Amino acid sequence: MKKEFDHQVRRLSRLLFSFLLLFLILFSGLFYWANRPPEIQQELEDVTPLVSIDDEIENGIHVTTGFIEDEGMRVTIQNCTNCHSAKLVTQNRMSRDGWEATIRWMQETQNLWDLGNNEELILTYLAKNYAPVAKGRRQNLDQTVWYELE
Repeated sequence: MKKEFDHQVRRLSRLLFSFLLLFLILFSGLFYWANRPPEIQQELEDVTPLVSIDDEIENGIHVTTGFIEDEGMRVTIQNCTNCHSAKLVTQNRMSRDGWEATIRWMQETQNLWDLGNNEELILTYLAKNYAPVAKGRRQNLDQTVWYELE
């Protein structure tokens, strides 16, 4: 009985030691990640976008993303498609102020980087090519004669 107890204690101590070792490795990795050298940080920021900006343009539309070809398209692709689908941009319509408010929201809540000098070019591109369209609902009917159904 004493042998069995000793065996169980050894197994438990090995298991606890394994968990402690795993915890230390994980903790040291997280500590390194939080305090990584500036060179590695720069490499992480210089990651190329998931979408190639050199793809074919067909009928004025960038084939891969669906962006309208215009000045600022490539910079917009580089900055927007690193984090989300191009469809998220092309399906929206906003004024310049709306696009700017969206960029500010992404910077405050989604860790979007400072766009620097590119911000003006991106806002101009988006406000020109993805502005609200004048089309909308038809006017309300105002001269309708209502009658009782029998």
